[in-house]
Amino acid sequence: QVQLVESGGGLVQAGGSLRLSCAASGIIFSIDVMGWYRPGPGKQRELVATIARDRSTDYADSAKGRFTISRDNAKNMVYLQMNSLKPEDTAVYYCNADIKGVGEPLYHKYWGQGTTVAVSF
Repeated sequence: QVQLVESGGGLVQAGGSLRLSCAASGIIFSIDVMGWYRPGPGKQRELVATIARDRSTDYADSAKGRFTISRDNAKNMVYLQMNSLKPEDTAVYYCNADIKGVGEPLYHKYWGQGTTVAVSF
């Protein structure tokens, strides 16, 4: 069974940094796009950043210039380095990945349980 587990959240002062990690485990054949999401104003999960297997990236406007997404394909991990954090970055951050299991024909989207980031003034 495929599972995504996030870590690295915590409490930090405004202007500080955090590094989130997400590990994919299970009987995995291939991972396509990996990313980080957080709830938006309407509570729907909104994109923070994504990274494809070829390491091409996409960022929300709010993350550009402050956050950097990276991945380690050999370890099935994705990271989010968050710098210059603002109180409005406070949220639960969810890891997401498109994963194909061994013997499966299609990719399926998986979500982690989330890790909490709190940024104080």
